[in-house]
Amino acid sequence: MISRRDFLQTSMAASAILGASSYGNWGRLAAQQSLTQDQLLQFDTFGNVSLIHVTDIHAQMKPIYFREPSINIGVGDNRGEVPHVTGADFRKLYGIDDGSPSHYALSSGDFTALAQGYGRVGGLDRVATVINQIRADRPDALLLDGGDTWHGSYTCYHTEGQDMVNVMNALKPDAMTFHWEFTLGSDRVNEIVENLPFAALGQNIFDAEWDEPAELFPPYKFFERGGVKVAVIGQAFPYMPIANPGWMFPEYAFGIRDENMQAMVDEVRAQGAELVVCLSHNGFDVDKKMAGIVSGIDVILSGHTHDALPEPVLVGETIVVASGSNGKFVSRVDLDVRDGRMMGFRHKLIPIFSDVIAPDADVAAVIDEQRAPYEDKLSEVIGQTGSLLYRRGNFNGTWDDLICDALISEREADIALSPGVRWGPSLLPGQDITREDIWNVTSMTYGAAYRSEMTGEFLHVIMEDVADNLFNPDPYYQQGGDMVRTGGLGYRIDVTKPQGERITEMTLLKTGEKIDPATTYQVAGWASVNEGTEGPQIWDVVENHVRKQGTVTVDPNNSVTVVGA
Repeated sequence: MISRRDFLQTSMAASAILGASSYGNWGRLAAQQSLTQDQLLQFDTFGNVSLIHVTDIHAQMKPIYFREPSINIGVGDNRGEVPHVTGADFRKLYGIDDGSPSHYALSSGDFTALAQGYGRVGGLDRVATVINQIRADRPDALLLDGGDTWHGSYTCYHTEGQDMVNVMNALKPDAMTFHWEFTLGSDRVNEIVENLPFAALGQNIFDAEWDEPAELFPPYKFFERGGVKVAVIGQAFPYMPIANPGWMFPEYAFGIRDENMQAMVDEVRAQGAELVVCLSHNGFDVDKKMAGIVSGIDVILSGHTHDALPEPVLVGETIVVASGSNGKFVSRVDLDVRDGRMMGFRHKLIPIFSDVIAPDADVAAVIDEQRAPYEDKLSEVIGQTGSLLYRRGNFNGTWDDLICDALISEREADIALSPGVRWGPSLLPGQDITREDIWNVTSMTYGAAYRSEMTGEFLHVIMEDVADNLFNPDPYYQQGGDMVRTGGLGYRIDVTKPQGERITEMTLLKTGEKIDPATTYQVAGWASVNEGTEGPQIWDVVENHVRKQGTVTVDPNNSVTVVGA
């Protein structure tokens, strides 16, 4: 008799074939002109329940360029496993032809040339079109938002998230969970959540004083879909008070809380749940580990680490789905649920090619309404870029190199530190740099650009701490993001070493001298989690720098030597 695990593994293989087939329709077309909306959205309806997943939008309402990472190193059991496969290796793994639309959407190689051919991606009015078509096919499909939604743009900052709340309400999601939203401050988050027309979920959002579940964020919600009782359990970002300023939301505590997750799964199963979905902002590797510990979860919709995978990953009897970021993709998952069990699934990662998918007029009008009061400020040209500006990559991105250059020049520093955040669109060589572009990579509620004296010894401690966050072999000790970006500072990193031994050969680039542990250096940075940090806002620092440069060209960054990857 075939076991459920064997059935799911067979289903996984079938899904990969179907996914490769439907994904291949857009993935292997030779030219943009032959790519159509119908081909992008074609899907053979399956089973009786449909899930629609979006995550990590970071307030990007309009079409953008977005380059995927060329370096994404996995360690421990995740070494060489997706999503830690990039470039040509990634394309080979999934059978992606060079120069194809899927090469452009899912990989970093030849990005500028392919972007010029295939155009922008994303735009929530295009996302709305995709959602509406899925709902036309499966009217009771569940739309689930994985968080990092009310953060990351000029208008989001100036409206305290209201622009994104209004646009997302127009998309009519059924539930969401959270991360950067809390950096609006708990008062503002509470105000928004109390008025949301859909569920705000977080089984791991607790009252910090009493260590009890926070009443405003229920752990789960039931839905009846396709004759199936579906339980959606929320999992907010576990490391909020560490990765972001805890003083902004002091009444809340987080954590992975996998024991509580197991209790919630058991609770919803006892109440008759036939399908259990975890809407997560853990990050992909953390979700994989949790899936191996917590039994009874059928689907994890993964967010936070911005991974875009054309096929789910199977962990035991749980499928883990990664849906990208910045409004670039929508995932559709159809499930066959019979006799209280998930018996099979089909999946499609739908790329939002902005020139191919028609905008939804109603949502486009809502977007324009949110932006209208700020259009003059948004569109002001500050300078031009002579090189590709992108953010993603474990160790550096050209946007962050530019930010570090600005910090050193504008703050008269020896060394600059920029956080390894993963959000922010790309700009192609020759494009204007507008104020909106600068805010898209700097917008946050604690953007003060500090200037501080640090010893070489303290700098080494900082670098080691961040490296352990990224390269600890236990995913539960990885808090997301990439390596802190450095300006004026070179170093060698061995990702196989334990904490305290990864970072060596730290060098002050302007002199070529080794960093002296006892010497004090002038260091500029931004996004400090410490309350009361003083300094000009980072977007003003970058704008001033770009204005002075006129056209900015960022040279290749060869200051980091990576060993053991």
